[in-house]
Amino acid sequence: MRVDKYLWCVRYYKTRNIATEACKKGHITVNGQAAKPSREVFPTDKITLRRDQINYILTVLDIPDNRVGAKLVDIYRKDETPAEAFEHLELLRLSKEHYRAKGTGRPTKKDRRDIDDYTDEPSIDFEDDNI
Repeated sequence: MRVDKYLWCVRYYKTRNIATEACKKGHITVNGQAAKPSREVFPTDKITLRRDQINYILTVLDIPDNRVGAKLVDIYRKDETPAEAFEHLELLRLSKEHYRAKGTGRPTKKDRRDIDDYTDEPSIDFEDDNI
């Protein structure tokens, strides 16, 4: 089965066209080599794909006949993605939401002053040093 069709069948991509584009952009590797969309996939192959800033690592267990339901996906692949990848994504999400919520508009004067106070280094006074 083609790698783009396989990734579509096991629900990593919503459409085959999106899976094909990911292959063309070099986001997908099979056994450590960049994969064209037409690359054949066999059981025991390791597929690495980058999606949503996460490098997913999959092992092909079996080849589905056609697109499978979400509950049956684990029959056809084994997800070996490390947990640190998902934690890193959560940290990125939290850091984006830390300062300003999306859609709140431009920073106010008070926001600018707070940013300036945060980025300014404290001044060091050397005049009191009489050693």
